[in-house]
Amino acid sequence: MSQPDGRLSLDIDPLERAPQDACGVFGVWAPGEEVSKLTYFGLYALQHRGQESAGIALSDGERIVVYKDMGLVSQVFNEVTLDSLKGHLAIGHCRYSTTGSPVWENAQPTFFSAREGGLALGHNGNLINTPELAAMLPSDRLTATTDTEVLTSLLAANPDRTTEEAALELLPKVRGAFSLVFMDEHTLYAARDPQGIRPLVLGRLNSGWAVASETAALDIIGAHLVREVEPGELLLINADGVVSRRFAPAEPKGCLFEYVYLARPDTTIAGRNVNSSRVEVGRRLARQHPADADIVIPVPESGTPAAVGYAEGSGIPFAQGLVKNSYVGRTFIQPSQTLRQLGIRLKLNPLREVIEGRRLVVVDDSIVRGNTQRALVRMLREAGAAEVHVRISSPPVMWPCYYGIDFATKAELAAGNLSVEEIRRSIDADSLGFIDLDELVAATRVEKDRLCRACFDGVYPVEVDEDSRGKYLLEKSCGAPKRS
Repeated sequence: MSQPDGRLSLDIDPLERAPQDACGVFGVWAPGEEVSKLTYFGLYALQHRGQESAGIALSDGERIVVYKDMGLVSQVFNEVTLDSLKGHLAIGHCRYSTTGSPVWENAQPTFFSAREGGLALGHNGNLINTPELAAMLPSDRLTATTDTEVLTSLLAANPDRTTEEAALELLPKVRGAFSLVFMDEHTLYAARDPQGIRPLVLGRLNSGWAVASETAALDIIGAHLVREVEPGELLLINADGVVSRRFAPAEPKGCLFEYVYLARPDTTIAGRNVNSSRVEVGRRLARQHPADADIVIPVPESGTPAAVGYAEGSGIPFAQGLVKNSYVGRTFIQPSQTLRQLGIRLKLNPLREVIEGRRLVVVDDSIVRGNTQRALVRMLREAGAAEVHVRISSPPVMWPCYYGIDFATKAELAAGNLSVEEIRRSIDADSLGFIDLDELVAATRVEKDRLCRACFDGVYPVEVDEDSRGKYLLEKSCGAPKRS
């Protein structure tokens, strides 16, 4: 759509972000190794999970040092900084804010004094009983503005309890999605909520252990996968090895959207490579929603595996019809009005020689708000596409997520307000097809009742209280200004 003066409408945002996850977490216990650099590389592998800020907490056995700042991992740390961070134990975090503003004060790991030392913590996920937990804070710690700060403060609040005792007492009271890495001066801890909504894995190094949001982060540091951290499990990792504690019964409900978009394609979840699942989704999508077309093109990069599968399943040739500028990437930099008017080509540009005069099947991973697809279809038509058939490798996203993906209101979801046909007309595609939920589930090879599908079917594995919703909930309650 155009404005009266012919400019692109401002809802076509060249830097519009796809669904964002709440963060990536990493931890390592490895005496004799450069754990600061291992953590840096682990976070680098998890950069796709959060690009607003990054941080590392490190212990040499005597004290904990925390270094964090706003920006990408490669912007926050350099070799001089990493060389100055000495120790045998570290945790790391890269953040996208789903609770609390994207400001330095909310960067992680968080840190609080605990007993005679300290406690640092990184969190992937979103809690849904944060007000209840905040009410448990001592009066001198009522200034927390994120659910992560609340957790950290509560773990550090009682000087008469060890970190393990505090965790085993607190974690059964915490509701929502949480994959945690935390540490005191001597021990690395990892914990996962009873539903296991967000991923967390344990890996083995020659000289120690590592935990991470995704197996790809283990690969990059040369660790081999041991197993997933179980839902409802607390791990302690120190000189005594790995000790497992159970704080709640496991009720597995892993996030289905990890398979669609959030996880790296080279990550393994529940024993299956994510790329393989996405290719299989594409094959099933071709059977469910065939198209009479000349070529299949992906929306890079997240649409590529499913487009490969669609081409295989349909027999229509696969082609690269769009070129992505990798240096734009996922960014928290807000575009000016002038940048918005430039349209989507800051990120994607069509290969006119490939698409001109051809009927296209365009495969993307999801439609959340619809703005990007609308701009994309228009761009392809302007480049000479004869027809544009859009195929989506996930079901319509109809319901908000309260467990760590940043689409928190139904009003912002295209499928929450429009039918498939209305969405098709809105984006001006010749046809539009979404994969069926059961077909997506089948491609993961995980039983349906062991997956959280709430954004697709509205069935929430952990009930959400209306009063516990909202990204700036704690900032409002404690009077802190909301900043962006």
